[in-house]
Amino acid sequence: MTLFRNLGPFRTTAIGHGEMPLTIENNRGHDIGIETLHASLDAGCRHIDTAWAYYTPGEEEQTGEKLVREALETWHGPRDEVTVATKVGLRRAWEGDKPVWPRDGKPEHLIAYGKQSAQALGVDSIDLLYLHRHDPEVPYNESCEGIKALLDQGVAQWAGVSNVSIEQLKIAQEILGDKLVAVQNQYSPIHLETQDTLDYCAEAGLAFVCWSPLGGYRHPYDEHLFDPFREVAAKHDVSYQQVVLAWELAKGDHMFVIPGAHRPETILDSLKADELELTDEELAFLG
Repeated sequence: MTLFRNLGPFRTTAIGHGEMPLTIENNRGHDIGIETLHASLDAGCRHIDTAWAYYTPGEEEQTGEKLVREALETWHGPRDEVTVATKVGLRRAWEGDKPVWPRDGKPEHLIAYGKQSAQALGVDSIDLLYLHRHDPEVPYNESCEGIKALLDQGVAQWAGVSNVSIEQLKIAQEILGDKLVAVQNQYSPIHLETQDTLDYCAEAGLAFVCWSPLGGYRHPYDEHLFDPFREVAAKHDVSYQQVVLAWELAKGDHMFVIPGAHRPETILDSLKADELELTDEELAFLG
């Protein structure tokens, strides 16, 4: 890995590691989780993204944050180089046999969750803390005030917002000010609806952190949308996933991607994407 970018005050890798698949349902177990995180760190990844809500419904809460802490504590590399981001405002539950993500944006609850996140991560102050998603039962400005309280108390150093519209982002900017450094929205060839937010972030000097940059795996989608990326991949003799990530990174210097993985081989392939140089013609072809 060679590509570092500025995420707020952090100089970190443009390709991060999205921890979620390692601890929600259908994960491959604790040991594979640690092995996968160690593999990405050994390969040079210096940006790990997790969340309070990354656990299997009905089982131990915050297993994602706890896994990240264990992985870093048992890793023999330079821990101080790694930026760790987490998110508060969602929980896990079941609706019948379907896992769901209940929202909880009450300020007092966000403050409690943030303190629990710091404890689970084993840090005095979280590097980067996101408001995970808007709770429609709580005015967005009130939830942002909860995040501000965590900043004021030193529980977190810097803030981000996730799954937001431009209108919500502007509210967050008013409340969080210069402490707001990142937006984490979904973006991929099958989720282009947040292009406006990506463009706004470039103008506002905010990092845009793209979750599920490869389309995700929890919901069906039209695989043919990736056909152009497969065509370019064949010319470079790389996986089409690398082409997707390289295409996203080419959207601007404010762009970050956090692909997930269930096993080391997958994340190691993704981390090679910042070495792939796409031509202007290829980028135009991909859209």
